[in-house]
Amino acid sequence: MKVLQQCIYFPPEVGGLESHAFYLCRELVRLGDDVTMVTSLSKEGSPSHEVIDGVKVIRTWFPGKHPIGWMLHTVGTIPSYLPLARDADVLHAQTFASALPGMIAKKLFNKPLVITLHTSHFLRLAKKPFWQPILRRIIASADWLLAASVEIRDVALGLYPHPRAEALTNGVDTDMFRPMAVPREGNRPLRVIVPRRLYPKNGVEYLVRAVPLVLRELDVEFVIVGDGPERGKLEQLARDLSVSDAIVFMGARPNTEMPRLLAGADAAVLPSLMEATSVAALEAMSAGVPVAASNVGGLPEIIDDSVGTLFEPANPESLARALVALLRRPDLKQVGLRGRERVVAHWSLTRLALRHQEIYGQLLREVR
Repeated sequence: MKVLQQCIYFPPEVGGLESHAFYLCRELVRLGDDVTMVTSLSKEGSPSHEVIDGVKVIRTWFPGKHPIGWMLHTVGTIPSYLPLARDADVLHAQTFASALPGMIAKKLFNKPLVITLHTSHFLRLAKKPFWQPILRRIIASADWLLAASVEIRDVALGLYPHPRAEALTNGVDTDMFRPMAVPREGNRPLRVIVPRRLYPKNGVEYLVRAVPLVLRELDVEFVIVGDGPERGKLEQLARDLSVSDAIVFMGARPNTEMPRLLAGADAAVLPSLMEATSVAALEAMSAGVPVAASNVGGLPEIIDDSVGTLFEPANPESLARALVALLRRPDLKQVGLRGRERVVAHWSLTRLALRHQEIYGQLLREVR
């Protein structure tokens, strides 16, 4: 089956959407599909054409990381996209912002179109009257509508009652993200990893504000893996709160480094203010790391007291209480292993790819 994917961002970009798109494409190739990804030249120095683990990647002009830049990029991909679409069996747009070329190709060539809705950007725009008719038209154009969480699916259905709208949680490479033994140094403190890019929606400010409260109870080192425009502000906040010595700002790291970083952690924290189904949370669970997360978006769909804990978003006191209680659990190791079992049972990459193949196959049978 020839599958033409489109996604604004793709590795070497780092993030949940990028990881989802790459690992899905790679798994589809492993299962026998011919997969091409049209994406952006968002990272300086990236080749315009390359093959990554069997996935053919085509990168086109990208004016900038903002809504206008996304739209201009998507429109600019049309000349490259349409010849590929003519030869494809199935078209798949990852995110609403990548849908326009697929919508055009569907009409021109009668190709089935799948659209997956990701991220809090969709949730924010769905509340704005200007964007609602645009999003409604995009949703209606899909032959099959996928959403990364139940919340996103339900918001989409509120805009347009799509007959084939399915919440399909992102998948994880459970072979790559697995429990690993990491030697502990002497009397090192407990280590908490925070795999978050430093943008306001990810709520890392509230994690930093919770650190003094946690340190009153336990000796903990916090490792923040991610970068973004809030880094300077957050580093200053840590200095103001006199907790700089307890926080390591590692900056962005490739997804391939995350299994090792997770393996050295006692718990992971995701203090998001908005969230779909977090790939970072699923990766931590797959690695056997207990997760403390905000009770927002798709996070409570995957996390409960048996595999971690939830806390009130934007509330440092709630975060600190929940994290301290989690770290003090005598069965902390078993909590992480139950998370691993849950991911393997429900959200493995293979299960995700096989479901995509089922959808693609059904749509192909209907157009032939």
